[in-house]
Amino acid sequence: MAQRDRPHLVVPTRPNPEPFTLASTGGGNDDGEPRFTGDRRAHGARLTEEYETATAAPSHESEREGTYVSFLSFAGLELAFESLDINRPGDQPELVAVQALETVDGMVQVATVYIPDGKKQYFLDKLNRYVETADEDRARNATLVEGIAAIRRATIEELWTDPPEEFPADPDEMRWWEVWLRRRDGHERTRFSDYAATHDLHTSAHYLGFGDRTIVLLRASARQLADTFNSLDDLAELRRPHEVGALVSGLPAREQAEWVEELRNRLHPAAADAPVVCILDTGVQDGHPLLTDSLDAGDIHTADPEWAPGPTHSHGTEMAGLALFGDLHAAIVDGQPVRLRHRLESVKLLPDGVDNERDLHGAITARSVDRPEIQAFDRARVFMLAVTAPNTTFSHTEATPGPSPEAGRPTSWSATVDALAFGRAIDDTDPKFTYLDRDEPRRPRLFVVSAGNIRVHDLNPAEDHLDRSDLEPVEDPGQSWNALTVGAYAARDDMADASADFAGYVPVASRGELSPVSRTSVTYEPTKWPFKPDIVADGGNVAASPDRTSVDTPENLALLTTRQQHPGGGYFTTTRDTSAATAQVSAIAADIYAAYPDLRPETVRALIVHSAEWTEPMLGKFEADTNKATRAKLLRRYGMGVPDLTRAVRSATDALTLISEARISPYEREGNSSAGKTREMNVHELPWPIRELEALGETQVRMRVTLSYFVEPNPSSRGWSGRYIYPSHGLRFATRRPEESVESFRERINTRAREDGRRPPSLDTERGWFFGANQQQKPGSLHTDIWEGTGAALASKRAIAVYPVAGWWKTRPHSDQSDLGVDYSLIVSIESREVEVDLWTPVAQLLPTAVTITT
Repeated sequence: MAQRDRPHLVVPTRPNPEPFTLASTGGGNDDGEPRFTGDRRAHGARLTEEYETATAAPSHESEREGTYVSFLSFAGLELAFESLDINRPGDQPELVAVQALETVDGMVQVATVYIPDGKKQYFLDKLNRYVETADEDRARNATLVEGIAAIRRATIEELWTDPPEEFPADPDEMRWWEVWLRRRDGHERTRFSDYAATHDLHTSAHYLGFGDRTIVLLRASARQLADTFNSLDDLAELRRPHEVGALVSGLPAREQAEWVEELRNRLHPAAADAPVVCILDTGVQDGHPLLTDSLDAGDIHTADPEWAPGPTHSHGTEMAGLALFGDLHAAIVDGQPVRLRHRLESVKLLPDGVDNERDLHGAITARSVDRPEIQAFDRARVFMLAVTAPNTTFSHTEATPGPSPEAGRPTSWSATVDALAFGRAIDDTDPKFTYLDRDEPRRPRLFVVSAGNIRVHDLNPAEDHLDRSDLEPVEDPGQSWNALTVGAYAARDDMADASADFAGYVPVASRGELSPVSRTSVTYEPTKWPFKPDIVADGGNVAASPDRTSVDTPENLALLTTRQQHPGGGYFTTTRDTSAATAQVSAIAADIYAAYPDLRPETVRALIVHSAEWTEPMLGKFEADTNKATRAKLLRRYGMGVPDLTRAVRSATDALTLISEARISPYEREGNSSAGKTREMNVHELPWPIRELEALGETQVRMRVTLSYFVEPNPSSRGWSGRYIYPSHGLRFATRRPEESVESFRERINTRAREDGRRPPSLDTERGWFFGANQQQKPGSLHTDIWEGTGAALASKRAIAVYPVAGWWKTRPHSDQSDLGVDYSLIVSIESREVEVDLWTPVAQLLPTAVTITT
């Protein structure tokens, strides 16, 4: 392998757009086919009676102007959600919440709909028409009515979209609720707050606003909340607030003041206008001698201006050392000049103490992002978030094989991260209300987020730590689609330098294997939620006691970092886990910005994942089982492996990386019709070393493709399908096959490219992809895969198509922003590992100018 001393090549030419309809392989559902085999007339008559009972005015006086009605499905069948939500201008029936209940007969869906008093006839007419046509071959409204098993008046239990068993059994137990309010007239928050104040109910200080939902925390009993539900028309969902997990405290390291002075003499801080890692944490101690030259006083913020600016907890300062230096130990012992390429910012995300008022983490995170952007709007910035909330909805002891319905589900916090990454503006005119504004121009942001940790005291050294990690899902907000989520692996397993207190202790993970504390997305429902973590980085290791009854965290298995100083204290400490891994990856991200200042956040995320490789133990697991489904599960454990800054910013003569940043308009429609359709496909015909690859003949080469984009979230729980799907849009990539012309490649992907309805020749599934459809076609906003084959075959694969798939923009004409276009980044690399051949130079000669790396 040649030395990586060449810049990546940024392709300046735009792809060729063309009208697009996704080619279908046949199949699909037939909405006209009835799903009900019983007596239609009797079924319709019974539902009509239940509906009239559910919508009848209550005997007691009510302030509400409508009724909440729940529609229950037959076990194992899905409701026609889109038929329950009118989605028209004006006051219309609105689907507000969907929950799934496990019964002895199977899974039952419960859809709760708010029906204004003046619109009760809507569903009654549909039921009546069904009964009137019951004897016909295709009864009217059969798709809707024949999926409904029962109709009843809703209670607050139907608005609860977390696991049913978590709804409080004691109706008088005081607890915090995450209340999601419907967007009606803009005054729903005021009505809710006034009601809470009148009834002596406590709410959170901050509010969070999405497009059609406002979220607030309320402390009340279930009985009090039921009274609220009976008095207001504004409620949409109820959820359990997520607790912020305990932060990892560092262990003291040897006090080495001489090291600090020696390192400072070799230290060259980055310029004032350099990219920054913005640490959203407990605050950073800017007076630390290794941090002070890289953290200006004006770049230290708090989410709430009433909070004290200085840190009282050490976690943020520990993260700062890794976020600045990456590997602080290497900087100390190397002896060479240390030239930093980026700087730091700090936002205190959490207040001091443990008895603080509960608040919305999403709203506080948005405020935290707003502070540094006001101070320095145009600065290249990486937001680092290593604070997570534990998943109490899913525990190891209760786990059963197979996916968990709750693991991976979006929350208000993870959806806020997604909205901020997508580029939503922050409207904080009201100091306590944070609204993610859709009317302002988008400004995408890069978030690097921790996957969260399994608590050390929960580890059992007698069990396989990999099995345990596979059962513990990524913590909130690490399930964010747009964030770069970081897990941890163990880079060290040597106890030679351990203190005498750890005599006989044995590292739990072998070197290069997943850290015992790292969480995964193996339990995620694979058809709904993305692969997480995206990558892993060094997070230290833990060691088992000699009798294998307990685990501990010896310093020699941790990472050296900066210590929050106290009088008489030292300058260094050790830290570990996914927080430490996240800080190191954030440093890589900032250094990519330093090398390529004009790249988009989507591209920086893509380059980090594209640079990642699996360690030998990880790769051994992948190679041991070539089954694509097994590999997909391993991807949910390890991500794409360990990123490397050199690979992320430099090519080699025999390892070429191409970067293409483009824009696509996903959907179109006629007028305001809700029946949107895909609009266009982009075909990238990349500059390609065709002659050099053909000359390689049967020599094996490798191509890697990464597609990265950001989606706008739809966080409300209304079934996660159809118009309620979580992402605004989806993109996928396809590559030309060796036996295809560019024209036949286009025809295979795009129905509208076919002349006179002609179908291209049928092709077998292409071989050579490491994951194939198990990665390329799965949910998420980042898709990456590796192809291996002959040089001759790769020579013809220069054409890559990027095309849209389903998203909620497609069926919501008033919210669709396809006309503005959405950005994406396509990274393609080709390598010759068996034979050293110059692939870079001939491609660089095809471009107007070769990009140079900023130094």
